[in-house]
Amino acid sequence: MLDRDFIAKSRASKEALKSANLLKNLNINALIIGDRGVGKNTLARHILDAPTVDGDKFKELLKALEVNNNLIIKNFDKIVNFEQLKKIINNKKIIAISENSLNNSIEDSFFSLKIHLPPLKSRMEDVSALSDIFYNEAKEIYGELTSEFDLNQIELDLSENIYSLKKSVYFAYLKNSLTSKDVQDMLEQFLIDKLGSGNDYRQLLHIFDVPLIKSGFKKYGSQLAISKAFGLNRNTLRKKINEYQLEG
Repeated sequence: MLDRDFIAKSRASKEALKSANLLKNLNINALIIGDRGVGKNTLARHILDAPTVDGDKFKELLKALEVNNNLIIKNFDKIVNFEQLKKIINNKKIIAISENSLNNSIEDSFFSLKIHLPPLKSRMEDVSALSDIFYNEAKEIYGELTSEFDLNQIELDLSENIYSLKKSVYFAYLKNSLTSKDVQDMLEQFLIDKLGSGNDYRQLLHIFDVPLIKSGFKKYGSQLAISKAFGLNRNTLRKKINEYQLEG
């Protein structure tokens, strides 16, 4: 997750933050489990101000433990030698991060507390708060919009949690800030690298046709309505829909 305060608006996040605040003052080791992008790194840094090392790089992890009494270990599930780690971890405070659950005996031998962070799709109050943050970030980057922008009307992508959410908010904001010339300039730069097949027009026509037809379905709903709106013969339209496998 990104380097910001842990967002806790949903019940699950509030419970996780409550546990994290308790851990700040306790000399015990804890494991944070959750999918990529749910906030594990941010919550770990909230608990412990310490270096972060990757469990997938075992030699670097051992060196870090030699010189640090407090440590955040990401990818804890990818550690190759838990027995060796156990021998040198005494009297050190460890906050571990993992996308996957571990063997129960390993978890119990290393950690006194486990925090599970569910995906953003089950924490919609957090999604709303994060969307506002990303909206304000996008405004700083791209400037004020001349047209109205409603966060509630955009399609938020939560498939990769915070990463896809941020991308969808930024993309929606950027889309609303673009002029026709901006789009043309981007396409021009994109197409320059694609030219040279000897059949460029035929090979690249789908870049224009597919979004045009898909937007037509969203706005007009049927082939007949699209045909009338586009001023396009119905047979030609149907041929393109079949060619690109767009209908349904």
